[in-house]
Amino acid sequence: QVQLVESGGALAQPGGSLRLSCVVSGFIFSGSWMYWVRQAPGKGLEGVSFINTGNGATSYADSVQGRFTISADNAKNTLYLQMNDLKVDDTAVYYCANNGPMWGQGTQVTVSS
Repeated sequence: QVQLVESGGALAQPGGSLRLSCVVSGFIFSGSWMYWVRQAPGKGLEGVSFINTGNGATSYADSVQGRFTISADNAKNTLYLQMNDLKVDDTAVYYCANNGPMWGQGTQVTVSS
């Protein structure tokens, strides 16, 4: 049974940092493509970043380039998203997903002063 469980969402101030985690099970994590996707209130889904957990190739949306860093720990079957210099527009539910696609339940990030 494939499971993806996100955590780490919270209320943060503009300019602050958060680190999201996604623990996965039920499929081979190492060497897979993994994604962070977000949905802001009243908006559609936006791809934030993805990584190949085998060769480490990454990509970022223009809106987060230089502020967010995606990474993976294959030994822990865990995907991360380090988010720095947060902006109000980063407020969203963040989901991790694999290439299934299978999704987690999401974690809420709210950026507000």
